[in-house]
Amino acid sequence: MKGLAPLFLGIFGTFVFSWVGLTVIPNWQIGHLNPQSDEEGTDTYPQPQSGMVERGARVYAANGCIYCHSQQVRADYAANDIERKWGERRSAPRDYIFDRPVFLGKMRMGQDLANIGARTPKEEENPPPTGAATPAASPAQGGTPAASPSPAQQTSSPPPTGSPQAPAGSPSASPGSPAPKAPAAQPPKVPLASPSPSAIANASPAASPNPAATAPWPVQTAGAPPMYSAAWQHVHLYSPRSINVDSNMPSYRFLYKKRRVVGERSADALELTGSDAPREGWEVVPSFDAKCLVAYLMSLNQSHPLKEVRSPGATPGASPVAASPAPAK
Repeated sequence: MKGLAPLFLGIFGTFVFSWVGLTVIPNWQIGHLNPQSDEEGTDTYPQPQSGMVERGARVYAANGCIYCHSQQVRADYAANDIERKWGERRSAPRDYIFDRPVFLGKMRMGQDLANIGARTPKEEENPPPTGAATPAASPAQGGTPAASPSPAQQTSSPPPTGSPQAPAGSPSASPGSPAPKAPAAQPPKVPLASPSPSAIANASPAASPNPAATAPWPVQTAGAPPMYSAAWQHVHLYSPRSINVDSNMPSYRFLYKKRRVVGERSADALELTGSDAPREGWEVVPSFDAKCLVAYLMSLNQSHPLKEVRSPGATPGASPVAASPAPAK
């Protein structure tokens, strides 16, 4: 009986000490953080989100997305999250001051989503649709291979100046050749601005666009919308394996509606291909919950520099979008 009181006090003291150290002190230190802003008060981070984003967070939680995705980029000394291009810096408490609740997560069957919104391509950076050749494009003007002959095609045929047809219009041509063709033989000599064979041979391999070699994320899927755009997010939610055949993410088709096309096709209709494409006269459109969920995903962006966090290998103010090539999404 004499040792019962010290035992009770020891157990009680252990719980009190743990509660103070794990709850009271951290809440006193970071429980009342305010958004960071510059001296002018114009660059404020983070900021409260819209109502659609808040509803999208509830849809995110209701569908169990937190069980497979986390929203915390760990420091470079603790994990390789930054090396995986999941963020340019580690996550900090200030990133979550407007999140209720905070979806830190602990499972990573899928990639971390803390900066998934930072990969959204800007509208002005979207490439033109594939196959839409520009008639005025040329190699001298920086035209794409789809709009102009590739260097391999240019070198496979002899240059105009050395072609056998060039002497046909010269003064030494046979009397039987018509005289009006002489001026027409001169214009082919003008395209001297095209890359010479020596310049093509010495061209650096990095000059040719090869997203598979440089992109830190999956390569753009043929026929899919621009990667990480709102349209891409909808297609990924509706049919994950149309984006990645090895994906084990479940399909959230119940968030979408299949309906007949009345008049013109809806601007929100999903760009589906293959077996996922609806039959003629039908379309698949997102519900309001699906739009809110995509709005929430596109709002996840912790790329803003913080004073209390050092960004390893990046200059102050740099963001993942600026430090990496724009995805061809």
